[in-house]
Amino acid sequence: MNTRRERRPVPPVAITLASLGTLLLALPVVALLQRAPWSSLWGDITSASTLTALRLSLVCSVGAAAIAIVLGVPLAWVLARVVFRGRAVVRALVLVPLVLPPVVGGVALLLAFGRRGLVGQWLDRWFAVRLPFSTAGAMFAEAFVALPFLVLAVEAGLRSTDPRLDDAAASLGASRWTGFRRVTLPAIRPALVAGAALAWARALGEFGATITFAGNFPGRTQTLPLAVYQALEIDTGSAIAISVLLLLVSFGVLVALRGRWLGGNQ
Repeated sequence: MNTRRERRPVPPVAITLASLGTLLLALPVVALLQRAPWSSLWGDITSASTLTALRLSLVCSVGAAAIAIVLGVPLAWVLARVVFRGRAVVRALVLVPLVLPPVVGGVALLLAFGRRGLVGQWLDRWFAVRLPFSTAGAMFAEAFVALPFLVLAVEAGLRSTDPRLDDAAASLGASRWTGFRRVTLPAIRPALVAGAALAWARALGEFGATITFAGNFPGRTQTLPLAVYQALEIDTGSAIAISVLLLLVSFGVLVALRGRWLGGNQ
């Protein structure tokens, strides 16, 4: 018996719309690569200002990803495994940074953590902690927009695993922490890796919330996206070169993780 599924013909309308969708995504990338100053690209991306912005981008994005992991994994576990009143509201709050304009997110961060903000005034008064317009503030702004990617990926991973594995570990005498570390965490490792990488990539490319909450100060808060914004006003070629660098990094992350959400090597 032939168990191979027969291939059905693809409707021409679907092919046409899919092609248009691909063009919509591909043409800006092609235009960016076509206009890139390849002869001076290496010099542009290895200049002192670009390397400083790159270093700051890596520090802030890795820090933001770490914050997302530390806070997001427990949050995802609660959303996936604990039934409580208001869970839908909490999940909606997790999704807010995904749909909120980044500049609005930056304004909200200022109102919450600024020197006169809801929480920021007490951080300043009690601990002399001032997040706005600092490297820590840039990291915090990036964590704000990156956290949902980690939570959604890990929650999906948790929901795809059998919760009875945790019960079996508990019945064998394992504590909840031991069961999570030895049973649950290995089971969701692919989702955790994908979520952490996506959170890092999102943090690396963050612009609106960062410039609003942390400003654009070279060597302190000017990450690569902010460097692109500044370079556009004085040196378009340098701005395009930095954009190509960010494009290559982002594309590399997506290619490396393609099997994490496609269920195999595609």
